[in-house]
Amino acid sequence: MDRFFWIGFVGFALAILFAVMQAKKVMSFSEGTEKMQKIATNIREGANAYLKRQYTTVAKVFAVVLVILLIIAFASGGKMLSRFTPFAFLTGGIWSMLAGLIGMKIATNSNARTAQAASESLNKGLRVAFSSGSVMGFTVVGLGILDITIWFTLLYFVFGIQDPIQIGTIMVMNGMGASFMALFARVGGGIYTKAADVGADLVGKVEAGIPEDDPRNPATIADNVGDNVGDVAGMGADLYESYVGSILATFALGTVAGYSFEGILLPVALAFCGIVCSIIGSFLVKTKEDATQKSLLTSLRTGTYVAAVLSAICAAFLCYFILGDAMNWLGVFIAILCGLVGGCAIGYFTEYFTSDTYKPTQKLAAASETGSATVIIGGLSLGMQSTLASILVVAAAVLISYFAAGGSFIIVDETGAFTTSFNQGLYGIGIAGVGMLSTLGITLATDAYGPVADNAGGIAEMSGLPEVVRNRTDALDSLGNTTAATGKGFAIGSASLTALALLVSYVNIVQENTTELLNFTLTSPTVLVGMFIGAMLTFVFSALTMSAVQTAAQSIVVEVRRQFREIKGIMEHETDPDYAACVSLCTKGALHEMVAPALLAIIVPIITGLILGPTGVVGLLGGVSVTGFAMAVFMSNAGGAWDNAKKYIESGHHGGKGSDCHKAAVVGDTVGDPFKDTSGPSLNILIKLCSTVSIVFSGLILAFHLF
Repeated sequence: MDRFFWIGFVGFALAILFAVMQAKKVMSFSEGTEKMQKIATNIREGANAYLKRQYTTVAKVFAVVLVILLIIAFASGGKMLSRFTPFAFLTGGIWSMLAGLIGMKIATNSNARTAQAASESLNKGLRVAFSSGSVMGFTVVGLGILDITIWFTLLYFVFGIQDPIQIGTIMVMNGMGASFMALFARVGGGIYTKAADVGADLVGKVEAGIPEDDPRNPATIADNVGDNVGDVAGMGADLYESYVGSILATFALGTVAGYSFEGILLPVALAFCGIVCSIIGSFLVKTKEDATQKSLLTSLRTGTYVAAVLSAICAAFLCYFILGDAMNWLGVFIAILCGLVGGCAIGYFTEYFTSDTYKPTQKLAAASETGSATVIIGGLSLGMQSTLASILVVAAAVLISYFAAGGSFIIVDETGAFTTSFNQGLYGIGIAGVGMLSTLGITLATDAYGPVADNAGGIAEMSGLPEVVRNRTDALDSLGNTTAATGKGFAIGSASLTALALLVSYVNIVQENTTELLNFTLTSPTVLVGMFIGAMLTFVFSALTMSAVQTAAQSIVVEVRRQFREIKGIMEHETDPDYAACVSLCTKGALHEMVAPALLAIIVPIITGLILGPTGVVGLLGGVSVTGFAMAVFMSNAGGAWDNAKKYIESGHHGGKGSDCHKAAVVGDTVGDPFKDTSGPSLNILIKLCSTVSIVFSGLILAFHLF
């Protein structure tokens, strides 16, 4: 089966070719009037300037970690750490950065074009924004499958490593660099975008009473820049890490389960078919001019559901031809089906709780009748309630995929080692995660189109386009909030499956490298303490990222108030505000505040391991996975519902724009901003980064630990 790995290169070629075609299609549209072009240029320059400074900062941290990894790997002769790991760490970070950068480049070139297209028709606006999102989606999956295939080719054909278990163990460590970069990108970009958004809303909408994206608001350009560096570049790096991480975790489990190279080839082949099916589904996304919010959702659902169905059909043939009858191909196929169905189910329930076409968000909007406090209480309640559906879906996917793939209740044999049936069941869980993300090309396209539509609305407002254009971009933006929440749901759901796979990979690696029989049960004091630390880590990480947004947003609020007070003629449209000042403040604040929470994910697992040993690390991974998953779903859905409740009111309900209900909803939306775009989506990266860090440093922890 090793000779078929060339399909990874073919998958990369197809994905990138389609992305290039979509990029050329977007660039063929007009960027609009001279004023629209000027605004788009300002947004582009601000986003480029921020990313340049962010990558410079992250490069310094990467250099330090790389040196540490090199010292450990070569000083220990490869015993504590594989000599390939430092280089895999570096390449993973570079590919993750590149995925986000390419997506942001096309997004900043699509915003004005989407606004101009929306001035012609709603369908044209949708197609331009969705085509832009497709560039991001297919770039991510293309680069992901390329990275994996290159590393397998190097290890197997160049360095001559023939043992599939050794290859699987080495490659599961590749995800650390991608996770590391993704966390910086998500946290830094999330702090930037929400600081600008909160500052612009609180002073502009609530205090000054001017519309969203009004050119008189000094924070408007920074807000639009933030949509690109946080919701596009950060999201691209995030989903790249999720995609690659799920495949690599399944690699390791497949070899341990006895599937040899067949277990490694299947997830790559599944990813290849997912790319093809996503391309087919992308052509089905279109709408009519008189489309409602519900019909827009139906349009995007059609594309994603068709891609999922086609991928399921392909998966059946892949399992049969790659695994064969001797390896329970039918059970593995059922596991993949669980991932596909589970992903669609998470997407549906996310839509239900966050879209204003359903009762939960409409009820939340109605809570504004009694003020901002009830809006906040209602949003918190909605977010907590929404965890029920997502957790039950993932729980069902875990159980069904585990037992379908050959798992049993007998976990360890008489020697204390994991049984073959247990490892086969875990492979089922891992491949379910790959199945969930197999159609990421189109899923991410529906997610990445949202920030483009949001920017298009801002450009339409600032350039004075007719109200009908803003209505169209608002419809696209509101849909974007829902699809963004859906994309986060996919990432969080797959993270839970991948985290479980990585946790077991960690246990396997530890047991292979020690003769001591370790107690990983809940009765072990170190496991229990580790679980408490993992749960604590979720809350402290969330607190640090929320506090970072608060600190940066306060500086924006002060600056916007100062400009309204000191610069004469802003409110009369006689003088332009100082946009650059707000952009600079957001940049400084984000870069300063992103380092501490990002380093927390690396330092805490290592310190926990050095004190409590490998059993304590297992407890930590369990604690952070469970609490992180629930917290991420709660935050993302609550934030999305608050945002769409505000837009529901702005569409004319409960008094419409400028009413007391609208002001109350703006406060709720402001609270939800760091929930849905900073802390919530960063948690799924935290979960997997803790796992990969633990695996990478398992040798060090085994050699030096107190308990």
